[in-house]
Amino acid sequence: MPEIEPDARRQVGTQLSFALYGAANRMARLHKPFLEPLGLTFPQYLVMLELFAGTPRAVGELGTKLGMDTGTITPLLKRLEASGMVTRTRDRDDERRVLINLTAGGEALREELWGITDKIKTACRLTDDGLTELRDTLDAFARPARD
Repeated sequence: MPEIEPDARRQVGTQLSFALYGAANRMARLHKPFLEPLGLTFPQYLVMLELFAGTPRAVGELGTKLGMDTGTITPLLKRLEASGMVTRTRDRDDERRVLINLTAGGEALREELWGITDKIKTACRLTDDGLTELRDTLDAFARPARD
């Protein structure tokens, strides 16, 4: 196997970084026209999708699942609460924990928000298998196995 020149190795790493950065930005831009009429940002949309998996959810658990620290997720949740989509309440068993629940207004968006996934899949020209493979690859990259 031929040895790779040091400058070529640097380019390969840079290209991966640019590709991931560009893909993340494109994903956010593709969602924008679907989310703006609903008054949601892309990160708020991700929070809502995670809440559809089950509530109540502790803020810390939600942040961990989404890869967001509390300084990032708390303002998102406050805005979702102000818009009437979620409630935030102290856990009666542990006052340090804040629990997030969907409101009827938040729950009413479930089908519409899940439908955005199909629109994005179509815009990206992905098959079900391609979508699954890409998602699994990115999940593995974002959350490597612990030693």
